[in-house]
Amino acid sequence: MCKVIAICNQKGGVSKTTSTVNLGVGMVREGKRVLVIDADPQGNLSQSLGIENPDELEIALPTIMEQIIMDEEFEMSEGIIHHVEGIDLMPCNIDLSGVDVSLVNAMSREFVLKTYVDCMREYYDYILIDCMPSLGMITVNALTASDSVLIPVQAAYLPVKGLEQLIATIFRVRKHLNPGIQFEGILISMLNARTNYAKDIIELITEYYGESIPIFDSRIPFSVKAAETSAAGVSIFSLDKKHPVAGAYEELTKEVLAHE
Repeated sequence: MCKVIAICNQKGGVSKTTSTVNLGVGMVREGKRVLVIDADPQGNLSQSLGIENPDELEIALPTIMEQIIMDEEFEMSEGIIHHVEGIDLMPCNIDLSGVDVSLVNAMSREFVLKTYVDCMREYYDYILIDCMPSLGMITVNALTASDSVLIPVQAAYLPVKGLEQLIATIFRVRKHLNPGIQFEGILISMLNARTNYAKDIIELITEYYGESIPIFDSRIPFSVKAAETSAAGVSIFSLDKKHPVAGAYEELTKEVLAHE
């Protein structure tokens, strides 16, 4: 049975894309079939997996979503790119911004991405959706299509404060569109564990959300090496499997798989 996880935070720069790549590859290393979906017109996930110019792709997520909006048929494997580390990628590009506008007048506009995701469930054990840093219609589509939401949050005050709006949006989606969506958990990322400030932030997250939302024991340390993986087009496991960031994502993978 396939599980769909939206990796979501309207705040940029909190390791959403890095976490999508490394969690996805971590799952493949555990023998799982994984599809990652780039749901951001900036195409960061696509670039992080080696697609240098996503805007030049003939077929990407916007193409599929437009076909669904127009009630046209699409091929299941159309547009999917097979990455060297074993995960499959549905890439994205700037055309998704146009789809966002088209959705305003579309029938069942919140369910367009779900239509695609539901068709792909039989081929994968996990589908991870890398959401854009926004709480607009594309992100609502991702939440409507998902079984759970994983929230990366940088260990800093403002990103933590911004969680309130995101969590309120998830509750609205649960009430009106997707009653089954659950919180996979909050992932503390870009952590410098040696500082008192970081410890204060962790206490703040635990105090505010610990009773209602799971908080992963795994924490992703701040590292330039993690950023370098995006430029290399591979995961941290390929770049340096002995790095502390690789160990952290390996532990995160085990935590997520334990939720099966």
